[in-house]
Amino acid sequence: MISEILAKEIVSLLESKKAEDIVLIDVRKKVDYTDFFIICSAHSTKHTQGLCEFISLELEKLEIKPIGIEGLELGQWIVMDYETVIVHIFYEPVRKVYALEELWEDFPPVRRQKNSQNSVSQE
Repeated sequence: MISEILAKEIVSLLESKKAEDIVLIDVRKKVDYTDFFIICSAHSTKHTQGLCEFISLELEKLEIKPIGIEGLELGQWIVMDYETVIVHIFYEPVRKVYALEELWEDFPPVRRQKNSQNSVSQE
């Protein structure tokens, strides 16, 4: 699956399960190990775990499996590596501590809300 389509599909799945403050960042011109980062928040550790499991199950139906998943046990910060798309699912208080988006502020993120367009930021 093309990385941009995969990224948009993951964002859509996250939206459907009430992930919060979803940020999609196009890093194709900055790094060579992935194309997109998706960063989102959840209101509890159970919510982060549920989001991760839902994404995994839905993408497996399309025969897409992650290279790896880290942090699922605690649910504070879960990283899902789909090679061309890396998903960071944070428990909201933990996200504020790490402020991951600030590391990529050269690349303006697209913040997604329920009724926003499916666009991807490119810099």
